[in-house]
Amino acid sequence: MSSLGQSSLLSDASPSPANPAPFGAVLPLPRADGPARLAQLDALLPAITRTLAETAASLDRDARFPFENFALLHRHGLIAEVVPRAQGGGGGGLVTARRIIGAIAAGESASALVLTMTYLQHRSLVRTSTHWPEAQRLAVFESAVRDGALINALRVEPDLGTPARGGLPSTVARRTESGWRLSGRKLYCTGIPALRWLSVWARTDEPEPRIGVFLVPRPDGSQTSPDRPGIRVIQNWDHLGLRASGSHEVILEDVDLPFGNAVDIRLPHEWAPAGIGQRDNDAHIEQQAWMSVLLGTLYDAVARAGVDWLVTFLNTRVPGNLGAPLASVPRIQETVGEIATLLHVNQRLLDAAAESADAGAPDDDIASGALKFTVTGNAIRVLELALQVSGNHGLSRNNPLERYHRDVLCSRIHTPQNDSILGAAGRRALAAFRESV
Repeated sequence: MSSLGQSSLLSDASPSPANPAPFGAVLPLPRADGPARLAQLDALLPAITRTLAETAASLDRDARFPFENFALLHRHGLIAEVVPRAQGGGGGGLVTARRIIGAIAAGESASALVLTMTYLQHRSLVRTSTHWPEAQRLAVFESAVRDGALINALRVEPDLGTPARGGLPSTVARRTESGWRLSGRKLYCTGIPALRWLSVWARTDEPEPRIGVFLVPRPDGSQTSPDRPGIRVIQNWDHLGLRASGSHEVILEDVDLPFGNAVDIRLPHEWAPAGIGQRDNDAHIEQQAWMSVLLGTLYDAVARAGVDWLVTFLNTRVPGNLGAPLASVPRIQETVGEIATLLHVNQRLLDAAAESADAGAPDDDIASGALKFTVTGNAIRVLELALQVSGNHGLSRNNPLERYHRDVLCSRIHTPQNDSILGAAGRRALAAFRESV
């Protein structure tokens, strides 16, 4: 990588077993601890970035899910990096997760998005305040270690939109003699071609409905496995960016689940900030910090990959009327200086937030939102500037820059969206003024 495209960050982890699995066996290299683990990742990740980059353009062009990428990541034990050591995972914190996601996103962004969602789910189950039954929690962890099993939340619906903005889901769980029967329709189910576990947001059919998470297992999350009865994937993901993420629509039709798979259902007011206890609030704040840092890292890494291409282009492109590389032009140098400044800000913000979270002092919701707004906005601006100075070459599909630009635009749709971030920050600022007078 060029010096503009590189970033530095990491942490530690521990061993996972070498069992045969749909995504291949984990390599027998034992994880080191502490600084030695950082050295292991420094040695491992650049080669993974290069390998993933080799097929990124074709995956994007064909909107084909990258099963082979997850086979590679599992062979190196990276899918279970956030799983606790007691369950055979890496026990890694946010600094470690950020390092891995950044390296993967620099090679192939859709793979990084799917793994980000799995990491967020794993981390939410690490918290001692989790409401999940232990059997279901351990099943998710153990399948990640053994098989490289992926998990993601299915939350968005055609009528509801994202539940972050409130409202009851249309997906319904009806009580049966042996458990629950789940039916509904979910959109933008990132990673669905390979997900082993679906964390489905739904409501009960009780007189006073409860809402929350129902855990739906699938056979083995592999491309050759038939789906379980009642789950139908509508392959309609045809997006501007992150085209290989497999974010298709899912129809759930009378999926039978045992009682224990209603892993966290509560009355609606118990999900509201005023209705949750201190431990749940602390877990929520930490989860928001993880989400903002990992998503920010993903899109920052895509921008850095674009800058790597740009720096090479500017140093090797010699127009006949100039007789020197484009990198020698003062206007170009000034634009690249602006790019370097934006990336410097991103790295400082992301590093500090990850380190604070690992130290047990994660940023609050407002600060996490501000980080996402700033970092993703900077990433978009970086690639807009790169396209500006590279002209037709940057816009050509023969070069990767236009793909990177399409991918970073997707940063705007992740929760929380910019209007929610800025509205919350504005309310806090106005309230602080009122309290000061």
